Amino acid sequence: MGDDQLQQAVLDELGDDRVQELADDLGTDAEGAKRVVAATVEALPEELTGEAEGLAGPGGGLAVGVLGRISGPVARAVAKRTGLSVGTVSRGLELLLPVVLGVIAKRRRRG
Repeated sequence: MGDDQLQQAVLDELGDDRVQELADDLGTDAEGAKRVVAATVEALPEELTGEAEGLAGPGGGLAVGVLGRISGPVARAVAKRTGLSVGTVSRGLELLLPVVLGVIAKRRRRG
């Protein structure tokens, strides 16, 4: 799954209302929130986007701990790419990462 496809799938999953919610959390506008989505997708470890099946738990959901393991490094990478502070990005990732991981898991289940 390419970064552009994943990014669009995440934006579709978020919808306009949640993109605006993310923008509010980040202190930016909808376009700024979309840039953070793009930077987040780009910052994801390849093992996550390429081998998400290995992260799935018994119910098909992503294993607990994945968010904790990736949130710090992803927040730092996104902050560097966007110019936002790590703290601001971290707050936004609380909303964004579960959606991103959900999209990845859903796509992996579909085959």
